[in-house]
Amino acid sequence: MEFKSKIKTIEWVDTYSKMVDQTVIPYEYKFVNITGGQEMFDAIRNMIVRGAPAIGIAGAHGVVLFAQEGADKPRNEFIPWLLEKAEYMKTSRPTAVNLMWAVDRQIEVIKNSDSDVKGIIEELKENAIKLENQDIEINKKIGDYGAEVVPKGATILTHCNAGALATVGYGTALGVVRSAYAKDNTIQVFADETRPRQQGARITTFELAMDGIPVTLITDGMCSYFMKKGMIDMVVVGADRIAANGDTANKIGTYTVAIAAKYHNIPFYVAAPLSTIDISIKTGEEIPIEERSHDEVTHINGKRICAEGVRIINPGFDVTPHELISGIITEKGILRPDYNKTIRAVYE
Repeated sequence: MEFKSKIKTIEWVDTYSKMVDQTVIPYEYKFVNITGGQEMFDAIRNMIVRGAPAIGIAGAHGVVLFAQEGADKPRNEFIPWLLEKAEYMKTSRPTAVNLMWAVDRQIEVIKNSDSDVKGIIEELKENAIKLENQDIEINKKIGDYGAEVVPKGATILTHCNAGALATVGYGTALGVVRSAYAKDNTIQVFADETRPRQQGARITTFELAMDGIPVTLITDGMCSYFMKKGMIDMVVVGADRIAANGDTANKIGTYTVAIAAKYHNIPFYVAAPLSTIDISIKTGEEIPIEERSHDEVTHINGKRICAEGVRIINPGFDVTPHELISGIITEKGILRPDYNKTIRAVYE
């Protein structure tokens, strides 16, 4: 039985990008229409859209939006101008490599097209929609491969949100949950709150509740407590960038969960499309880590929670070393250690 998620996070409609505004979940579930290139850049930067695969599609849409804005330019001016805008779009979030991957797919269209300006714009639209549709199919394959390693009646811990709302639809880590739940409705989820932006509390629990999958919310510091009590059977998280050796960048706090899982002999899996693997970097030491606004730490719902003048450091991501990862679940199957060999084999 195939699980039907009710959520589609982002899609191209006529001349604009329609997406769920994730900054207002769970208080509201509403869509916004992004009609300009700079507006899309800001939507990515300000996390109206978030989650590596969804950010990638947003970036592809953003190139189309910029292209539409330059439709009146002569072709010889349009192409270099648009290539510059595409490179700019890639700077909206530095860690999630899916953004660079998807924008590069659009750059290939621009460079390889023999069409006039209008034709290039149409080709970019078609490619953006193609990438959008592929994302859902890829996630379903990830889900099905991942479901094979989920024990019957398992409680799965996840960190941050790697669900339908982090992708076009279905999800990576939560895609594994959805596919497993379709086979065994005794599956349940423990969701880390995920400070400082509470994506686990606000978004993961929201979409699992919407789909009727049992979920329990815990704070970030509780995971080892429940692991010791035998209440967690496995961990599945998403990823924003994976190095050639398997080192994985994901939302800050993931590394802590992985250490706790290793200590308690609990399998720790990463679920991500191959587009999240960056074979150009050898280890996680080379992954750029985004430093985000201090307000995310000092304020909750617009209200300060600490004293004025307190120093803040707010990295958005951390890197989990490959030796803590039991497997990387992709659309081509589950990659196992030695990751240098198994990741390289996928690309040969």
